[in-house]
Amino acid sequence: MKSSLIRKKYLDFFESKKHKIIESDSILVKNDPTLMFTNAGMNQFKDIFLSQRTSDFLRIANYQKCLRVSGKHNDLEEVGHDSYHHTMFEMLGSWSFNDYFKEDAINWAWEFLTEVCSLDKKRIYVTVFEGDKKDNTGFDKDSFEIWKKILPEKQILKGSKKDNFWEMGITGPCGPCTEIHYDNRPNNDRENISGKSLVNQDHPAVIEIWNLVFIQYNRTSDLKLIPLDSQFVDTGMGFERLCMIMQNKQSTYETDLFHSLISNLCQQINYNYGKNAQKDIAVRVIVDHIRAIVFSIADGQLPSNNKSGYVIRRILRRAVRYAYTFLDIKKPFLFSLVPTLANQLGDYYQELIREQDMIVNVIQNEEESFLKTLEAGLKRIEDLINNNKNDISGKHTFELYDTYGFPIDLTQLILKEKGLEFDINEFEREMNKQKERSKKAAEKDVGDWIIVHKDSPIVFSDYNTLEKKVKILKYRKVKEKNEVIYHYILDSTPFYPEGGGQKGDIGVIENELDSLNIINTIKENDVILHCSNQIPNDLKKNFMAKLDKANRLLCSKNHTATHLLQESLKNVLGNHVEQKGSLVDNKHLRFDFSHYAALSKKEIILIEKEVNKKVMQNIALQVHLNIPFEKAKKMGAMMLFGEKYGDKVRVIQFDSSKELCGGTHVKTTGEIGLFKIYSESSISSGIRRIQAYTGENALNFINERLNILENISLVTKNKNPFEAVEKLIFENKKNNKEVKDLKREKNNNLIRDLKNKEVSINNIRFISAKTSLTADDIKQIMFSFRKEKDLIVALTAIHQNKATISILFSENLIKEGFNANEFIKEACKDINGSGGGQNFFASATGSKISGIDDALKRIKMLLNKKTS
Repeated sequence: MKSSLIRKKYLDFFESKKHKIIESDSILVKNDPTLMFTNAGMNQFKDIFLSQRTSDFLRIANYQKCLRVSGKHNDLEEVGHDSYHHTMFEMLGSWSFNDYFKEDAINWAWEFLTEVCSLDKKRIYVTVFEGDKKDNTGFDKDSFEIWKKILPEKQILKGSKKDNFWEMGITGPCGPCTEIHYDNRPNNDRENISGKSLVNQDHPAVIEIWNLVFIQYNRTSDLKLIPLDSQFVDTGMGFERLCMIMQNKQSTYETDLFHSLISNLCQQINYNYGKNAQKDIAVRVIVDHIRAIVFSIADGQLPSNNKSGYVIRRILRRAVRYAYTFLDIKKPFLFSLVPTLANQLGDYYQELIREQDMIVNVIQNEEESFLKTLEAGLKRIEDLINNNKNDISGKHTFELYDTYGFPIDLTQLILKEKGLEFDINEFEREMNKQKERSKKAAEKDVGDWIIVHKDSPIVFSDYNTLEKKVKILKYRKVKEKNEVIYHYILDSTPFYPEGGGQKGDIGVIENELDSLNIINTIKENDVILHCSNQIPNDLKKNFMAKLDKANRLLCSKNHTATHLLQESLKNVLGNHVEQKGSLVDNKHLRFDFSHYAALSKKEIILIEKEVNKKVMQNIALQVHLNIPFEKAKKMGAMMLFGEKYGDKVRVIQFDSSKELCGGTHVKTTGEIGLFKIYSESSISSGIRRIQAYTGENALNFINERLNILENISLVTKNKNPFEAVEKLIFENKKNNKEVKDLKREKNNNLIRDLKNKEVSINNIRFISAKTSLTADDIKQIMFSFRKEKDLIVALTAIHQNKATISILFSENLIKEGFNANEFIKEACKDINGSGGGQNFFASATGSKISGIDDALKRIKMLLNKKTS
């Protein structure tokens, strides 16, 4: 039976049971801050369950497109690796809003599966809620007795709270559920092992197909269950799984829902699906992901760098990465699958037909953009893996996200394949620092190279030449973030390109007509590119390349200092220290290294002292050029783990410090002047980072700190700033304690005054007052009444020309059906405001200050009405 007919039979069946058939809601959730995407059919009815609105129909059935890629419901990692998980899937749902309940829901589910779909009754197992002592809920005997009339008892299983009690969230509507599972295994497998033992055991062929939820409780903020006045039925069936069973397949990917997509893709790459396990996974990932991408774009969510847009972008890039790595697809292709999907599902999802051209264009542009950075990003990941024995730092993974546009789960996937992890907490810290994600190479528009002179460029080789006659061989225009940069390739250059952690040289290229500022020097495919925001009048003229000597010297000081630092780290901390990364520029140096603990003050002082000792010794630079790699190893030269070196290498030596290095250095260590560590921190598990200044920057840092200490001494009139600060801290703590004590006494007095204002309304104690308290004070005072019996408290205040009202009910009143939300929604009308909260405490803010008295009167009126 084709999937389109199965869907139709489902809708027809529930229409015959007097259900209103509605179309799928959007896959995007626009009015619920807790969700980005529709992850279940009930999402659009959430406010009905919460009693925020009533349904126009007592019975509803539909088909709903869903997406599960984040949060509690996240199937992304399983997608493609098993036979039935998907990011985007369809859910067939049916609902009763205080109409029928368990008996009809169960009987109709059984009728549809066994009579309409003709499923084998012996293969069906159901689970019912066994009860939970902590919640004081018993065994769902009602469901059990209904099933007993239908199924042999051996096919009815008890399920735990985890599997058979559905909850919308921490609080809110909830209730027991009964799940319907189907044993889709071949007969011989079923004869050997009973399907009963495989239910809820993540077996790929014994799977849940339908969940019938009976919403009959409300979970309160104190986690207690209160029976609801109304009862709801919320059922959801996995359409893809039903199709798999109905079409006698062992995988949802073998159904007609995916067959056309798989056939289209395999035809493009000339591959027979089923021949290679790893390629099959990639194919499944791609055909799953294209559905999620297409449906999301069709509903208006374009790929972007924020929230739901980023989710779509990362799904798309995940698909491209699988294709790139496992199917050797190096060009845009996802967009070509869109027409196939639109033709297949367009009858039910007309937006796929309507928006088809736009969807194709968006996906194609995204693919082209990502492919430009994918190769560079994969190379960067490879370098990180090669240079790290242990896990990768969160900062490095953020660099992949920020610079190369890699979604974090894509990086996680690649690292997982290598048995590595990364520091997710550090990654999130880096993400928080960047509030708006704007840096991405995919935005770069790189022009073609324009030939000026035909010749072969040379690589940088002369560390001593600071000026040189040059000519421009070719150039190109690069547009990035509305900024135009020109890349120049010269026939020869004194400019050192960025590499080995050292920033590239800056300077000028000039002649009698032009002067081009070189703002950076980089290397691309071993060719040195000189970056400038200018273009000369005559490109064919000869130029003089002059690097910025001061900048070069500052970078050289910091680079040499990293060599001295690494040796000192080994001497002080031990030989386990290995370099894990570095950054050298004209301002400071940054050095990452392996170490198991934070450095103590004593260790930092010892390291600084040793480095500065070498600086004062004015050790001369020794450069060993083009020596055999093996000879360098015998010399004891330090090298980066996993780095690829040629047969001939360059060794930089300052006495006992020997390293393989291609960067620039001072001629003697005395040129460094001074070395000062200003930061030591962790960047991931087992990886530390030191940041330091040299020369004048180090002196400025020390002078700034001394100036701060002197100012503290002046302000406190104490020559010992440490002693002065200690005294201030002690006095501040003492004063804070006194303030808290006074505030507590004041609040206690107010509580006594409030109790004196207590009146009785139909045997309910009622306290109301107008106050000048802050919102926090009001909440603190009101919560002190929470354990009282039969008490309602209503307090008002005025803040920043706005009226506030807060209402609290004692706990026993909540159990009797009182709800602070109901009262506050009525009371806030008098102050032209809005508000809400929990069932025992709610507050509102409004612009009409003069309405405070009326609001308190309305609360009394509501209480009278409620208790009369």
